[in-house]
Formats: sequence, structure tokens, C-alpha cells
Amino acid sequence: MDIIETLKSDYQRFPINQTYTIYAPDVYFQDAVFKFRGIKLYKLMINFMKIFFLHINMELHNIQRLEDTIKSEWTLSWDSPLPWKPRISISGWSELRLNSDNLIVSHIDYWNCSPLDVFKQHSFSVNK
Repeated sequence: MDIIETLKSDYQRFPINQTYTIYAPDVYFQDAVFKFRGIKLYKLMINFMKIFFLHINMELHNIQRLEDTIKSEWTLSWDSPLPWKPRISISGWSELRLNSDNLIVSHIDYWNCSPLDVFKQHSFSVNK
């Protein structure tokens, strides 16, 4: 299966049943909060989201490949496990770099908001 089609499928069912075989064992991940290396830590992060975030939705707006780089634009939303269950939403894009084996060696997420903006959503939002 084409890596773009695999990623589209993963986005649709995120964070359930992700295709980890498309990542290099020493994949580098970075977003506005985390920075680490290795597929084991990547799996732990996804599993944490699966356990603690409620009603996760990953909406893919666009995905394209240019040589060894894939760029995807998305909005991630979920209900926070706080008692008032605020709905949190982060839009942004991912830049995925591929090696010669067509495995993702770098996954960097860029948010269209700051971590403070996300904190404010937790603090001042009420899910109705």
C-alpha cells in the first residue's frame, strides 16, 4: 500500500490501530510539548492519548508528498478527561521525512496555536 494511503487510513481511525511499520525504529518526533526519539516512545504517546483523551477525532484536510517529505494538514480534537469535559481542538500540520527505505524518520507537528491557547481551552471551555 502507498504510504499516503496508509497515512490517510491512520488519520481516519486515529488513535486506534495505527500502522507503526511505516516508521523507522529511531523515528524522531517533535510537537509544541514533546520531543523524543524512538518508535517505542511514539507508541506510548499514542497509547496515552487513546487511554486519557475522550472522543478523539483527527480530521485530515490535506496531504501531499514532495520527494522525501510528506506534509499533512489536520485538526485534532477531543474531550478532556476533566470533570466538565471541555472539547479541545488543535489545528496544524505535520512534516514527515522519509529515508531511502520509504520509512518515516522524522515526524514534526506544528500547531496553529500555542500550548497556552490549549491550556485556555481546558480552563474556560465547557462541553455542552
